[in-house]
Amino acid sequence: MPEKVVHPLAPVWDRRSAVLILGTMPSPRSREEGFYYAHPQNRFWPVLAALFGEPVPAGTEARRRFAISHRIALWDVLQSCEITGASDSSIRNPRPNDIRPILDGAPIRAVFTAGGTAFRLYRRHIEPACGVRALPLPSTSAANCRTGMDALTAAYSAILPYLAD
Repeated sequence: MPEKVVHPLAPVWDRRSAVLILGTMPSPRSREEGFYYAHPQNRFWPVLAALFGEPVPAGTEARRRFAISHRIALWDVLQSCEITGASDSSIRNPRPNDIRPILDGAPIRAVFTAGGTAFRLYRRHIEPACGVRALPLPSTSAANCRTGMDALTAAYSAILPYLAD
């Protein structure tokens, strides 16, 4: 049964952020834990840790520090929608977030979307308003089992040139 979800999480960024990674909408587990990519089977944090050769950050504060220290901003495409569980394919009545405060407040060099639905929704609802094209990345969700850890890490390495000084 779909439920109306209003995005409960603040974006993670600071005035040094160079890359913005947008998911679709926090999963029920992420909403429950109060931070992005919190489901233990989601591979987002292990992928980023592999990219930087660091241990996987555990817990909200360690993940927030990790993102900020690597100049990565995190948020989601949607401000609200109707959704069944964590199924992006079930999304109805999407309402986008306004990413302009991040774009105006940080030297964002590139915007990436995590997953095909986030990319499609970004292109439809956000790109026309802000004029910034997004680069698609594969979903790190366990539901995207066809993409292995090595392939995810290789795909996410696309963020690295935008983080170099």
